Amino acid sequence: MHWLQRYTVILGPTFWLLAQPALAVPSRSFQVSAIIVPGCAIQGATGGVFGQLDFGKYPGTSSAAAPAGFVQTVGLTLSCTPGVTLSMSINGGANYTSVRNLAQSGYSIRIPYHLYTSSNYSAASEILADQPVSLGSSNNNITLPIYALAQLNGFSHSGIYTDTLTVTLSW
Repeated sequence: MHWLQRYTVILGPTFWLLAQPALAVPSRSFQVSAIIVPGCAIQGATGGVFGQLDFGKYPGTSSAAAPAGFVQTVGLTLSCTPGVTLSMSINGGANYTSVRNLAQSGYSIRIPYHLYTSSNYSAASEILADQPVSLGSSNNNITLPIYALAQLNGFSHSGIYTDTLTVTLSW
């Protein structure tokens, strides 16, 4: 009997709590919202450098058409919110005359080159100086479609020919 009394004492308060009417707990609702604005993100452009075009090595007597594809900087990522159209424009470069040119310091010889958005180098895909080119509305991992074709002149001094281009992205 002693054990039964102990059992009754333990269950008694528990039953009483369950039988009592629930006390009201104050509650209120609140609004949660977010505004996603259209735009693009550019990350990993170390020192503002997006990448490079490398035409390779040729003898000074070559008059070949030298192709180059844009090699994007490792770690550079471009992404846009859905529906945003990204555009790119590229200036004429540091050695621009009526066309973009590669130049060697100390020499007046220039090597003309043209930029394109397609590796087939068609006239329709040429990127003119300071003219916006639509890159479409893909969202993530956007790669800049830049291809170049230089026309070697057959009488170039040996050495390194360079140019510096400025790419402007807008959306």
